Amino acid sequence: MDVTTSSVVREQLVERRDKLQAAISATQERHDLLHLLSEVDAALTRLDVGQYGRCEVCQDQIETDRLLADPLVRVCLDHLSRDEQRSLEEDLELASRIQRGLLPEPRQHIDGWEIAYHYQPARVVSGDYCDVIPADGGFYFMLGDVSGKGVSASMLMAHLHAMFRTLASLNLPLPALMERASRAFCESTLPTHYATLVAGHATASGDVEVCNAGHLPIVITSERGPTLMASTALPVGMFCSERFKADRLRLAAGETMVLVSDGVTESENPLGHEFGFDRFAAAAQRHRARQPGDLIAECRRDLAAFTGGSRPADDITLFAVRRT
Repeated sequence: MDVTTSSVVREQLVERRDKLQAAISATQERHDLLHLLSEVDAALTRLDVGQYGRCEVCQDQIETDRLLADPLVRVCLDHLSRDEQRSLEEDLELASRIQRGLLPEPRQHIDGWEIAYHYQPARVVSGDYCDVIPADGGFYFMLGDVSGKGVSASMLMAHLHAMFRTLASLNLPLPALMERASRAFCESTLPTHYATLVAGHATASGDVEVCNAGHLPIVITSERGPTLMASTALPVGMFCSERFKADRLRLAAGETMVLVSDGVTESENPLGHEFGFDRFAAAAQRHRARQPGDLIAECRRDLAAFTGGSRPADDITLFAVRRT
């Protein structure tokens, strides 16, 4: 376990111990509380002697996201009891349904724009974030990738979704919206949590503002060739006082912005070679005449041909916004 994770877990355990001790001193019904306190003390002892995070059955490392979610976990996923496995599967299925319910409509037409995306979790739930939020005279669009994997990342994705849905209604300038979101995310999550993110605002006139916070470049396809809009800031939530600026452009009819998560660019073929951003950008430009949904489908076919159809190791999201 790395030093940062160990420090975060210790803080959680100490906080739990303090709360349990306060509760024990305030009640006579102490048996269950004393049992929990003994578990917390035992976990702190394991941290002190370097044994924390090891499965008690096989001695392998317990999954980090599970330790951060519940620092009293003592066995890895492979050694859960049958009842525990069933309960976990039910919880994951519920989390998956909730996450799917947060996604926007997969194909939309708004004020002279056509929008489509493909969202594919590598596991039951995803740490990728995408959204389309209608606004006066246009819409906001977002694509991000939260640090971590699994359930903890999906919870952070839901957190981002709620924040941007709330802030978008304030009609703030895009940099101010990003700064508020980043500060709120930083102050309400663990130090190890952040998100690379592209956030944009498109208007009916074809004007677009974009903030790229540590994410892969946006590919803008056109007959003149592809244009890239690279990151201009650190990821959201990395620092509470981070400042953002917006790049501005105007898209002509037939031009498309294509966004992607690193699950696409880091996908590997059987030889261990990555698909890479350059190959993705070339595919997006090659299929530029297609409508957004078809462009995404063609890029996915190119990716599948490269990887041999192997199962993705990371969440995959492709997002296209075309001026009609």
